[in-house]
Amino acid sequence: MKYVIVIPARYQSKRLPGKPLAKIGGLPMIVRTYNQCSKVVSKNKIIVATDSLKIKKVCDEYKIKSIITSNKCLTGTDRVAEVAKKIKCNFYINVQGDEPFFNPNDLKLLIKEAKKNSKEIINGYAEIKDKKLFFSSSIPKLVFDKKGYLLYMSRGPIPSNKKFEFKKAWRQICAYSFPRKALFDFAKSKNKTPIESIEDIEILRFLEQGYRVKMIKMSNKSLAVDNTEDLEKAKIYLKFKKL
Repeated sequence: MKYVIVIPARYQSKRLPGKPLAKIGGLPMIVRTYNQCSKVVSKNKIIVATDSLKIKKVCDEYKIKSIITSNKCLTGTDRVAEVAKKIKCNFYINVQGDEPFFNPNDLKLLIKEAKKNSKEIINGYAEIKDKKLFFSSSIPKLVFDKKGYLLYMSRGPIPSNKKFEFKKAWRQICAYSFPRKALFDFAKSKNKTPIESIEDIEILRFLEQGYRVKMIKMSNKSLAVDNTEDLEKAKIYLKFKKL
């Protein structure tokens, strides 16, 4: 069954401009993400999809395969859809470029699940242990049904009660598997869908289009970098990881 791992990387991030090239322990973030993926699959299966010549130049320096995509892509998933137009596969694994410490075991799990269910949209999640994460707007929280399908995802504190207390919650891990057709349907939208736009969470577009999203449990070892504060956390994490 044919697949590739696509790492979308946009230079003009709203919350952290130039994010993919931000240095963590001397290495650009996009290179760290790539290195984590290369622990699981051969390097020829990994592609960085970017609209930036600066990012492509860094990829070339590190001998990372890359494709230039349109600067009009609304989201990283739209960028993956552009890759799907050029490279025909059964499914496409998307690991976000801002996951410099993505757990290779989670990638193995995602690929295994995608091989069994190649026509499903699959996304990862982990339980939230820290109350601060529950109330952080940079962390998408989610709820799912008893079969593991996504019901909703929000940057707000969900699920909660009238007092907005933290009881039990789960957060999104930004790693996905997409069938080719679903990607093409996703990219047909010229604008972000209404709820996707409000929440600023791209996976919601699939729900609004009538697709189901299968959620699979992953480890709590990932650390997504969304803003300057997250970048500092990543640097501290790496420092203590080396001790």
